[in-house]
Amino acid sequence: MEKEVATQVFESLSSGIRLDVFRMLIKQGPTGMVAGEIATLLGLAPTNLSFHLKAMSHSGLVNSVQEGRFLRYTANLDLIQNLIGYLTDECCSGHPEWCEPISLEAKDQSIP
Repeated sequence: MEKEVATQVFESLSSGIRLDVFRMLIKQGPTGMVAGEIATLLGLAPTNLSFHLKAMSHSGLVNSVQEGRFLRYTANLDLIQNLIGYLTDECCSGHPEWCEPISLEAKDQSIP
């Protein structure tokens, strides 16, 4: 992954609404959700959500598929896995045992 792509993804996730949407879509896996469902669950106006979904699509965070009159959105899991790899490729300068406490702490923490 290139630094420019990683920066775009982080910029897109820096919005609380976008982070909520992305986490919601991650939970849905490949099924995803239609925009109306997302707006209802987050209590957002459809136009407000459209603005955020467009930005997320532009950064590659979400994919969409037309279903009749609706768009179904899914999280781009490949992109996030590549981002995690980009962040951890050089973890602990080739000494993965140094990173073990960090890995265990991350597993133990529950994200609401």
